[in-house]
Amino acid sequence: MHDNDENDGSKPSHTGLFELASEQGGYFTAVQARACGFSRALLAHHAKSSGRFLRVRQGLYRFREYPGSPREDVIAAWLATGREVAVVSHESALDILGLSDVVPEVVHLTVPRARRYRSASPGVALHTTTRGLDKSDVVVRNGIRLTAAARSIIDAAAAGTAPEQIVAAIGQALDRGMATQSKLLAAARVRGGRVEGLVQQALEERRRR
Repeated sequence: MHDNDENDGSKPSHTGLFELASEQGGYFTAVQARACGFSRALLAHHAKSSGRFLRVRQGLYRFREYPGSPREDVIAAWLATGREVAVVSHESALDILGLSDVVPEVVHLTVPRARRYRSASPGVALHTTTRGLDKSDVVVRNGIRLTAAARSIIDAAAAGTAPEQIVAAIGQALDRGMATQSKLLAAARVRGGRVEGLVQQALEERRRR
């Protein structure tokens, strides 16, 4: 077997792939593997014969011996959907950020509306948005791209997360300096109605403390 039959003559870099996967909970995509010099044939060899890689689903693998992590399902869903276009969002982002006590029943991901043709994997809620994400709307935690506190709170509120969880998340985000009142109010105003009311309620409760 030729290791470089589809990678422009480059040698496969196990170290490079492992370092990349280590930032993603031990997971990596077939595209990332090819960028590290692994041909399709070599990738299949390690998944089937050597057992070094575990094929999770089409186009997604993990190092078999890599230690497990509590959020493997989130990482796998995010990578499978497309790390360049998808962000972890809504209740899943609140959970990773440690805001409120919400326990997501599915993995929430957001993609641009133009990518709505992407089908959601089992256990994934795929949201689309026409509201572009600026740099301030996205943070990285343990290698995962997710919506920042204010955007996560507003998205979750708009999607129907329990009001008490939203109020708790707002208080915690403000206490920890992860969001500002002005950012929350501006984002809520765009959504209007119930979402804006929840933000106002949380800020009022905070003022009364």
